[in-house]
Amino acid sequence: MRLIYNFSIYLYSLAIHIASLFNSKAKLWVTGRKKQVVQLKPTDRETIWFHCASLGEFEQARPLIEKYKTLYPDSKIVLTFFSPSGYEIRKNYAGADYIYYLPIDTPANARKFIEAIKPVKVFFVKYEFWFNYLNELRRKKIPTYLVSGIFRQDHYFFKSHGNWFAKQLKCFTHFYLQDELSSDLLKLKGFTNITITGDTRFDRVNDIAKNVKQNELVSKFVGNKMTLVCGSTWREDEQLISASKVDFSNFKIIIAPHEIDEAHILSVMEQFSKLKTIRYSQANNENINSADVLIIDNIGILSSLYQYGQIGYIGGGFGKGIHNILEAATFGLPVIFGINYHKFNEAKELIHLGGAFSVTDSTGFEKTMQLLDDKMVLQTASHIAKYYVQSRTGATDKILNSLNK
Repeated sequence: MRLIYNFSIYLYSLAIHIASLFNSKAKLWVTGRKKQVVQLKPTDRETIWFHCASLGEFEQARPLIEKYKTLYPDSKIVLTFFSPSGYEIRKNYAGADYIYYLPIDTPANARKFIEAIKPVKVFFVKYEFWFNYLNELRRKKIPTYLVSGIFRQDHYFFKSHGNWFAKQLKCFTHFYLQDELSSDLLKLKGFTNITITGDTRFDRVNDIAKNVKQNELVSKFVGNKMTLVCGSTWREDEQLISASKVDFSNFKIIIAPHEIDEAHILSVMEQFSKLKTIRYSQANNENINSADVLIIDNIGILSSLYQYGQIGYIGGGFGKGIHNILEAATFGLPVIFGINYHKFNEAKELIHLGGAFSVTDSTGFEKTMQLLDDKMVLQTASHIAKYYVQSRTGATDKILNSLNK
């Protein structure tokens, strides 16, 4: 199985190298790893390594990184990403001393990288399982933790052919898990080194809401009108909203697409051409008031924009899965999204509580907007969403307290 795993890693790397000839994201994946030199300055400070797949996992790691750095300021933080969508956006993150792409998971790369950074503790986030790295960490007896871990019954670990993969989980010193189901599944495989701490994302979005900065331009755009904030939208989401018969005459709409290439931005402007649209990069105090739709064509400000909304629409529900709904919920926005949400506990729980709504098409979107047009319904859903986040904070402290013990 180890030979098969290593061969599959080789094939995966080969496929990305081929894809890099015509895919910009794959090209970043390849060139970023080729040109990086992993070299830490000699120091007597202890190195702590955090690894995240992409941007979403980074948001889970961030409160832990920052709290750890506060408690242990002499520690040295190494942060790695697997995906360009995480690395390219956070490569200048001030909370880490060194930020790298994770070299592809071969035995040789694992030995070289771990020897180069010499970590004393390692944190993998959510569901990153690179078995050559894990085996090398175990061989060197370096404590390794899974934080905000989550397992589902359909994971390959729990299938009849997944016994080898499940055995590799023995490389982890401890599992800090999001929920009871994940704990029960690991216990069926004989693991007892488990603590249910919840999801550190709740800590992160709660901090965002507490420390959010005002954006005078967006504030002027919104004025005193009801505002729908559409975050991380894809083409299907934008088509659903624009095709609906919702009366937006008394609304302002903020759209922050997941992809902000020029072709996509122009597509969004075309779809909402019945309303007056303006790009954020071209907005100023003179032209912002007259616009109906503000299209965000940069990265990094979406999480702060939810403060200006009363209703949130979160994209991705007609693709691989919805994006972060907690960034909107923490500001008390009831959230609307598509049909692919079943892998996300927070979405299922908020729907059950009445703070979130799944829609299948533009008609469903219209009906949900009509429902939320009732002030009492909107106020109740808003309170549910905000309390849902606040009542689930504390995972970061639970992890750190457990580590101290």
